[in-house]
Amino acid sequence: MNLRKLRKIRRDWFFNTKNDILAGAVVGLALIPEAIAFSIIAGVDPKVGLYTSFIIAVITAFLGGRPGSISAATGAMALLMIDLVKDHGLQYLLAATLLTGIFQVIFGLLKLGRQMRFVPRAVMIGYINALAVLIFLAQMPQLTDVPYTVYVLTILSLGIIYILPRFTKVIPSPLVALAVMTLAAIALKLEVPTVGDMGELPTTLPLFSLPQVPLTLETMQIIFPYSFTLAIVGLLASFLTAALVDDLTDTPSDKNKEAKGQGIANMVTAFFGGMAGCGMIGQSVINVQSGGRGRLSTLASGVFLLFAILVLQDWVKQMPMATLVAVMIMVAIGTFRWSSFKNIKRIPRSETIVMLTTMFVTIFTRNFALGVVTGIVMSTVFFSRKIADLVLIDKILSDDGSHRIYHVSGQIFFLSRDEFLAAFDFTELIDRVTIDLTHAHLWDQGAVEVIDKAVFGFRRNGIEVDLVGLNRASATLFEKISSSGTA
Repeated sequence: MNLRKLRKIRRDWFFNTKNDILAGAVVGLALIPEAIAFSIIAGVDPKVGLYTSFIIAVITAFLGGRPGSISAATGAMALLMIDLVKDHGLQYLLAATLLTGIFQVIFGLLKLGRQMRFVPRAVMIGYINALAVLIFLAQMPQLTDVPYTVYVLTILSLGIIYILPRFTKVIPSPLVALAVMTLAAIALKLEVPTVGDMGELPTTLPLFSLPQVPLTLETMQIIFPYSFTLAIVGLLASFLTAALVDDLTDTPSDKNKEAKGQGIANMVTAFFGGMAGCGMIGQSVINVQSGGRGRLSTLASGVFLLFAILVLQDWVKQMPMATLVAVMIMVAIGTFRWSSFKNIKRIPRSETIVMLTTMFVTIFTRNFALGVVTGIVMSTVFFSRKIADLVLIDKILSDDGSHRIYHVSGQIFFLSRDEFLAAFDFTELIDRVTIDLTHAHLWDQGAVEVIDKAVFGFRRNGIEVDLVGLNRASATLFEKISSSGTA
């Protein structure tokens, strides 16, 4: 192994060893109740979500494109599986998970991760804010109709989480809170909800098996729409998670490698009784805030999750949910982009509208894909309108008053119609018009149509029209579509 490879291994794995292991331990514990909850949402046994979280975390630690990012079973994916499990059962879910992974590997090979640059920052902030709100709201059932002791434990846990770092950061404060509150609950024999109340923990390692479904066209017709949707939503969540960790750590990530890593992880988990998973913003924030930075933190989260449920099961079962709620509240507070509201007066109004729309659509529909798509569409419309307003037209009249020259500059497309036509005087008493498009570009059929309307508008009044200056791409488009006959 050459020196360069050794340096790369050290850079990715062992530059932050102690903090990565401790942060992974915090994440591993926090994954347990979430994995169980997501399994219940999807309608499968709790061990499905737990095995999924272990396998995906371990594989993405090696193959993912974003060191320090956490991937596992998620609520966004679980919501998409409900009908499939209800109508066809677990085995079809395993088959759909395998196909989901195949789709994601293909997307990675096609380098679709590059398309993340087309997701505007306002959409990303709206998505992240919505996730923070949903993480917070998801904790409310654990704080409703419960003994007052739960509130006391939650407040004390938050106190440890936020106050301890002022004195020492040797051990992540969430891990200290989990240990102290669990010992207190056991010693004082407190009657509070615990992790064990969420569902049975598995007692064995996951076993290899093929999805037991018929290899027929009918099976493909059943799982294809679920798998394709899971692949898209999973990659979108993973890319946004990677982008957030990029911002938090000021380091880059490889989105295409992330897509392939997620795909391989989902393919493997399908053979070990798991369901499709993806990047988790909440757990990734826990990891980063606990000091995790490298691939070791992701690996440690998966390994510690398995170790906890198999070896420390008796202790983990007695872990009070109140402390995990406190950890997730910390995540919600840390995830929310407070600056997006502090600086709202300095941000362009259109970006604020996009951010708020993405946020509220996601919150009220609980559909992350719909929220992001809505935000992207709105951003596109606002951007298109801005570009349309940048069409500039200068008018020059010849000395004899018989020839008008229109110098057009800017991007002409379907939204440029009104601004473009408003600049021409079709009733002016002249003999000839030249429309100079040297500094303009025609983008679509709407651009050609609006040029034709201008030409026909002058010709109806007996004015000769010359169209000059079209660049090669614009001229080719114009010749294919135009009905004015002007070149």
